[in-house]
Amino acid sequence: QVQLVESGGGPVQAGGSLRLSCVASGRTFSSYAAGWFRQGPGKERDFVAGITKTGTPYYASSVKGRFTISRDNAKNTVYLQMNSLKPEDTAVFYCAAVDATYTGSSVYTTAPRYDHWGQGTQVTVSS
Repeated sequence: QVQLVESGGGPVQAGGSLRLSCVASGRTFSSYAAGWFRQGPGKERDFVAGITKTGTPYYASSVKGRFTISRDNAKNTVYLQMNSLKPEDTAVFYCAAVDATYTGSSVYTTAPRYDHWGQGTQVTVSS
């Protein structure tokens, strides 16, 4: 099992930046693909960004060019750098992971594909 703990959320003004961190424990994280999702009030949990176990990033169109996902396997950590934040980015952000040992560099953009989830961290962007 993998346990995920997010941090780095908080209030920020529009145009500002935040960096979210997700620390994994319990298994060899380098064999896992990871992703970030967000859920706004009254909305579904939406894909934001993902990264393959080999480090290839991919993004939702709504954040491409503003957000950057990265990973540091030595620290068992996945990051989400968020720049040019907008009020519509306000949401609880969740880190997710799935064992990709036997699936190569597959891309995962839907929540059911992920087996492990963090507790979430709130991001609030004010105008």
